[in-house]
Amino acid sequence: MSSGFLDHLESVLAGIREDGLYKVERVIAGPQGGRIAIEADGVTHQAVNLCANNYLGLADDADIIAAAKTALDEFGFGMASVRFICGTQTLHRALEQRIARYLGKDDAIVFAACFDANGGVFEPLFGAEDAIISDALNHASIIDGVRLSKAKRYRFANADMNELETRLKEADRDGARFKLIVTDGVFSMDGHVANLPAIAELAQRYGALVMVDDCHATGHLGPQGRGTPALTGTDGRIDIVTGTFGKSLGGAMGGFVAAAQPIVDLLRQRARPYLFSNSLAPAVAAGSLEAIDIAERADDRRARLAAHAKRFRQGLSATGFDLVPGETPIIPVMLHDARRAQSLAKALHERGVHVAAFFFPVVPKGAARIRTQMSAALSEADVDFAIDAFTDAGRSLGLV
Repeated sequence: MSSGFLDHLESVLAGIREDGLYKVERVIAGPQGGRIAIEADGVTHQAVNLCANNYLGLADDADIIAAAKTALDEFGFGMASVRFICGTQTLHRALEQRIARYLGKDDAIVFAACFDANGGVFEPLFGAEDAIISDALNHASIIDGVRLSKAKRYRFANADMNELETRLKEADRDGARFKLIVTDGVFSMDGHVANLPAIAELAQRYGALVMVDDCHATGHLGPQGRGTPALTGTDGRIDIVTGTFGKSLGGAMGGFVAAAQPIVDLLRQRARPYLFSNSLAPAVAAGSLEAIDIAERADDRRARLAAHAKRFRQGLSATGFDLVPGETPIIPVMLHDARRAQSLAKALHERGVHVAAFFFPVVPKGAARIRTQMSAALSEADVDFAIDAFTDAGRSLGLV
């Protein structure tokens, strides 16, 4: 291998470190939960966990683990194949049909991850004659998926309905055959819920389809945890829903597209991440099935989650931290500078609170933050402990 190439990479990495943007993964020695064991330099210590997508606290749920163990015995460890060759089991179809019923759609198709679902949904459905109109803050997987399609691309400023309407008019003037509006249901870096009623109204007026990536909502937002369409009363007006089993619904892995039958059928024929990726492991499929059953009846967990979010938000606001307003379990603490965000994250780690600093390129330059996420796995004492740790760390660093 060329030493010049490796030298170039080392130079790039050095620049990332110099800019304070280098990411270091921390090692968890045990299951995901409200409190976790973190291993560092050969030492393991306990920490309150505020940076998992484990909204309902199901990542270490005993019933889900039991379902996964049973599937290992009954269906084996893996399929060793893509699904259309010899890799579909009854579990996979059961999971697809179950998530479709849960979300009120004809059918669903399961992928190895929601990144793959979003990466594979656009290209088979929309061609050069069509238009995809995307919110500027949509997840990277949507951005990449749109790029893979031949459709004309339009972008509107986050939640700006006037600009969305302008883009719809532009698409019509450009002669678009079909138009698709695509948005996150919850914008993961800010915790905002998309204005789906306004989007659905504009879609109806201009004859467009609507797709929602509901990864940060399915399971814990809306009636029975059925996500932002249910939360906003737009269930019947959202044409395509993508989501994941890797957050509220058990926290393992796997994504899906839920939609009308012809949409799902065509994706099963032509979606490349589906056609060329191994089937979801049987244990993951079985555990995710159990997680949907739990989530559907988990009003107690959703109430606890909402109470934690309110308690934490009030505590940090009283201390003087700059928070992004919102009503979801995602509560960003804005530091604006990458080094400040990393310094606070380090100080919180030393005080027994597990958080992660987010900075460019994950968020725009000047928008560095610590994105905290509440979980039903936390106790009130855990939330209060975290508030105290933020207060002490913030004051010691001169941030509040």
